[in-house]
Amino acid sequence: MATPQSLTSIAQSPEAERKSRMIKYTVAMTIRVVCIVLAMVLQGWLMWVCFAGAILLPYFAVVIANGVGTGHDKSAAPKAVAPTLVIDASSFTNTAKPNDGTKHTD
Repeated sequence: MATPQSLTSIAQSPEAERKSRMIKYTVAMTIRVVCIVLAMVLQGWLMWVCFAGAILLPYFAVVIANGVGTGHDKSAAPKAVAPTLVIDASSFTNTAKPNDGTKHTD
């Protein structure tokens, strides 16, 4: 009989995940617009930092928004453990003779 699924192991709904990604992306793009506006106002090395932020931020925004994981700790979730088969050399030295009705000589 299958064990019931724990509520803590259920993934986030697609709608909630989509909303979370959209919020992360919108915040990043808002920061990008601020960088563009500041780059037009500032001069010197700050202008170049703002331009770099405006150019590089879309890539990082997509990576962060599409990042896998909910941020919840999954260490409490049960883990599947496969049995380990151990065969030592003595298992091969004491082989049983086949019982097929024929005579075998060693």
